[in-house]
Formats: sequence, C-alpha cells, structure tokens
Amino acid sequence: MGLFRLLGGMVTGFLEYLGEVAMLIAEIAVSLVRGKIRWWMVMQQIAEIGYRSQPVVMITGAFTGAVLAAQSLFQFSTLGMETGAGALVSVAMLRELGPTITALMLAGRVGAAMAAEIGTMRVTEQVDALRSMGVHPVDYLVSPRLIAMLFAMPLLIGESAALGILASVAVGTGPFNVNAAYWMNQMGKYTDLSDVGISLIKGLVFGILIVCISCHQGMSASGGAVGVGRSTTRAMVYSALAILIFNFFLTLLLNVIFPAGLSAK
Repeated sequence: MGLFRLLGGMVTGFLEYLGEVAMLIAEIAVSLVRGKIRWWMVMQQIAEIGYRSQPVVMITGAFTGAVLAAQSLFQFSTLGMETGAGALVSVAMLRELGPTITALMLAGRVGAAMAAEIGTMRVTEQVDALRSMGVHPVDYLVSPRLIAMLFAMPLLIGESAALGILASVAVGTGPFNVNAAYWMNQMGKYTDLSDVGISLIKGLVFGILIVCISCHQGMSASGGAVGVGRSTTRAMVYSALAILIFNFFLTLLLNVIFPAGLSAK
C-alpha cells in the first residue's frame, strides 16, 4: 500500500504541476492578446537572452560540429565514405544538435536566471506590490521574456548550426584531408530548406518551454533564499527534461512532414 500511495502521490503531483503550467500558458496567451506589451522590456530581454548568450552558444555549436565530424570520419574512413560525413554533420546540426544543444545551454543560462530573478521578486513580495499597483505580473514579467525568446532563439540556433557546419568543414578538409569540393557537394545534396524549417520549429517550441517552465518556477517560489535556489535548480532540470522529451516526439512528427534524404527531393 505504501508503494501505491507513493506512486499515486507522484502522479497527482505531476498532474497538478502540468495544470499550473497550463494555467500560466493561458494567462500568457491572454496577456499577449489583450495586455500591454512593454517593448522596452522586450528589447532588454533580447539583449540578455540573445546577445549575452552568443559566446556560449557559438562555442558549443562549433565544437559539437567538430567532434561529430571527427567521429564520423573515424568510422567512414574505414569504408571509403569520407565525403558522406559532410552530409551527416549538416543534417544533424540542423535537425537535431543545433536546436537541442542551443536550447539546453539556454535552459542552464537563461532559464535559471529567469527563475532566480522572478523567484527573488516573489519571496520579497515585489510581485504582490505589482498586483497592488494594478500591474499584472504575467504582463510585466513573463510576456516580455517570451517575446524576446521567440526573437532570439532562431538567431542563436542559426549561429550554432552554422558554426558547427563550418567547424566540420575545417576538420574534414584539414586534419582528415578530404577534398573540399566533394565535401561541399555532399552537404548540398542532402541538405535543404526543410532541414532549416525543422530547426526553427524545434527552436520555437524549446524556447516556449524554457520560458514557461522557468517563469512558473519563479512565480511559485517560496521559503526565502533556499526556496529561490530550489526553484532555480528545478527550472534548469525541468526545462532540460522537457526539451529532451519534446525533441523525441517532434523528431517523429517533423520527419513525417519533412522526410530526410534524397527520397524527399
């Protein structure tokens, strides 16, 4: 009976959490339609989310592409298919690694910062002060961050994927001495705009997940500094788990809509 109670409590808690996040999403939707959008705050958040995240995203994307190219070439060289590594890296960076790695980096950097900032305002009663002044906290704290994330995420994913592909070209044509013309030909043959579309769709979904989960954790923080720290950790972990889970289902769905390979051309 103790095991059933434990499992029941976990399921109930999970459903309650999903309900709270769904209510926050509904409030965000109402805010975007009827609320007052503070564009100066949106610009501040674009600078925080997009501009200041560029170094970590660019470095992560470049070395991910380089490592993927090296590992692919180690295997393909035994089969005499070295030029195929270029197509593998370009498709993987656009369809999978670019959006996923970028989103995970933002979940750790931006998501945790959102939860900490809003959580601190929550425990110090600044959120209640906003309500007393007739300002809805979602309009003031959440909506600008979501709009900024929707602007910044596609650009960051593009940078990550582009640098990963460029790094793979440098690795393939440099240390592994693959002919650059053959490498670029294979990349162009197997990569098209559908891969870019998948990357952008995934990025927008991941961005919405990061903002909603992180802001929910911040808005529900309690218990002083310890509670803020706990909410910050949960925001990062929950966002990362949601990104990985949604990535699986998005991959299955989007590959039906946008099939990969020459069969789709």
